[in-house]
Amino acid sequence: MTTTASQTAARLDATRAQGRPALVGYLPVGFPTVDRSVEAVKAFVDAGVDIVELGIPYTDPVMDGPVVQRAAETALAAGAHVRDAFTVVEKLRAHAPEVPVVLMTYWNPVLRYGVDGFARDLATAGGAGLITPDLIPDEGRDWIEASEAHDLDRIFLVAPSSTPERLRLTARASRGFVYAASTMGVTGVRAQVGERAEQLVADTRAAGADHVCVGLGVSTGDQAAQVGSYADGVIVGSAFVKALQRDLPWAGRLDALQSVTAELAAGVARARKDA
Repeated sequence: MTTTASQTAARLDATRAQGRPALVGYLPVGFPTVDRSVEAVKAFVDAGVDIVELGIPYTDPVMDGPVVQRAAETALAAGAHVRDAFTVVEKLRAHAPEVPVVLMTYWNPVLRYGVDGFARDLATAGGAGLITPDLIPDEGRDWIEASEAHDLDRIFLVAPSSTPERLRLTARASRGFVYAASTMGVTGVRAQVGERAEQLVADTRAAGADHVCVGLGVSTGDQAAQVGSYADGVIVGSAFVKALQRDLPWAGRLDALQSVTAELAAGVARARKDA
C-alpha cells in the first residue's frame, strides 16, 4: 500500500490557509430515505460544508440527542443498512471530489460487519476515515491496524474530563483530526457552547494534535464564529438534522437546510476576523 496524505487534514490545512476554520457537517445516512439523504448531503455541501460527517443509524444511540435519535429511528424504519453508508459516500464523492467524507458510528456495527472489511469497503467508496465516539485508542488496536492498512483517518474524541495522559494518547493515535466534545453529555443544539471548549482545544494541541475540531452544540452563525476563532473545524449536526425535520415539502426542507448551512458557513468565514 502506498500511504497518502490524510484527506481531512489536507482540507483543514486548505481552509486554514484561507484564514478560516472548516465547517464540518453531520447528517445521518438514510434519513429520511437513502436517496433523499444523498440529496441532502449534496445540498449542504453545495451551500458551504467543507467536510462531511455521515452518521450510521444505530439502535442504541446513547450519545446522541433527541433530534439525531429521531432521525436515526426514521432511517432504520425505512430499512437503512451499514452498506448504504458506502453508497452515500460514493455518490457524494462523485458530486464533490474535493470534499472529504468521514463516517461516524458506534463500534458495534463495525464489529458485526468485520473491521477489516469495513475499512476496505469505506476506502473503496472513497471515504476519508471514521469517527468512533465509543471507542478509545487503548481498545482500538484492530481498527488502528485496519485503518493503517487501508489508509484511513482515525478520529477519536476528547472531552473536558480527559486527563493530560488521555489527551496525549488520543492525539498520538488519531489521524486527520481530534474531535473535541465541547461539553459533557449527549449531542444537540444548545443556547451556548461549552465554556471549557477553548481550553480543551489548547490542551489537545499541547498534547500533540495537529488539528482539533469542536462539536456538540453549535447551531448559529455567531456560535460558529466563536468556536472557529480557536478551533480548526466547527462540527454541526443537530441544527442540520432539525432543518430536514421541518413540516415542509421535501424541497422546502432542502431549502431550509441550505439556509442554515449558509448562515453557519458565513459564521466560520468571519471567525478569524472576529478573533
